Amino acid sequence: MKYTFACADIGMNCGFKAEDSDKNKLLEKIRKHAKEAHGMSNIDNATLEKIQKAIKTV
Repeated sequence: MKYTFACADIGMNCGFKAEDSDKNKLLEKIRKHAKEAHGMSNIDNATLEKIQKAIKTV
């Protein structure tokens, strides 16, 4: 099983997509991207909740 996420799934105008077989590793990739591409040094709880709801399993 793989977990996938795309910024577009939470309404961002961004082409970032990521996947990983480990959900925690996927969240690390998302945090790194959010910091580097969107200037978010910290993801607030509301955004984190949106991210977690948007993560799909394939």
